[in-house]
Amino acid sequence: MAQEEMPIFTRTFDMLAWLLPATNHFPRSHRHSFTQRLLDAAFDLSEALQEANLRFGAARRERLKQADEALDKLRYYLRLAARLGWLKPGQYKHVAAMVAEIGRLLGGWHKVSKR
Repeated sequence: MAQEEMPIFTRTFDMLAWLLPATNHFPRSHRHSFTQRLLDAAFDLSEALQEANLRFGAARRERLKQADEALDKLRYYLRLAARLGWLKPGQYKHVAAMVAEIGRLLGGWHKVSKR
C-alpha cells in the first residue's frame, strides 16, 4: 500500500507537527536533554514506520517492533512532561489521543504482517 494512503503515516506526521512547536515551551534548561530524548523517540517512531513500509516479512516485523518500542518511549516522555507541568492537561489529552490512535494503527499493521 502506498505510504500516503496509510493513515498511520498521516497521524504520525500530524503528531510530529503538533509536538515540535509544543516542545519550544519546555524549560530551556531541559531542551538539550529531556526535549531531545522526547523528539528522538518521536522521530525514531516515524523512521521505523517508514522503513517498515519499504520491507517485507521478518524485516518488516522487526521495524514494526522498533516502532512499537519508540512509541512506548514517547508515551513515557509525554507522561513525564505532563507530570512536570510542561504540557497542560488539555495538551496532554490531545497528544495522548494522537499517540493512542497511532498505537492502534501500529498494532493492526503488526497483526496483519504476522500472517
